[in-house]
Amino acid sequence: MAGVVDADDVRRIASSLPHAVEIESDGFDFRVGNRGFVWSYPEYVRGRGRTIRTDIAVLYVGDEAEKQALLLSEPEVFFTSPAYDWLPLVLVRLAAIDLDRLTELITDAWHMRAPAELHLRHPMAERGRADHGDAENSGRGDVGSAGSRSS
Repeated sequence: MAGVVDADDVRRIASSLPHAVEIESDGFDFRVGNRGFVWSYPEYVRGRGRTIRTDIAVLYVGDEAEKQALLLSEPEVFFTSPAYDWLPLVLVRLAAIDLDRLTELITDAWHMRAPAELHLRHPMAERGRADHGDAENSGRGDVGSAGSRSS
């Protein structure tokens, strides 16, 4: 059921994945092998600066084709902003997605970002690479999260 998912659900799902680490931020920010896979949306508003939106998740999706498929198929759930043009990331309205779908998407993002050696230990390890290709060798650099603070 849509409308029941929130930042606590994102944290629970992401932290349940092997070697996922939540780094210090004003919202949530998860990495695996130092590669971001889901984090809070750092919205920039002219005159107010940056506001971390924990009701919106930034999610790694692997490539432009997957990004466009999500944006076109469910515009009430997925959107983007000019800051994410050319990056394999979508913005997810947490109030508009159900828990099962969010779990699937976060797990897929983890699979695409996790180092190869972690796939040997995760029960669905080959699913992420088979469905979305090997993101590690996609020619894209690391996609970091704008909502994190460096220590």
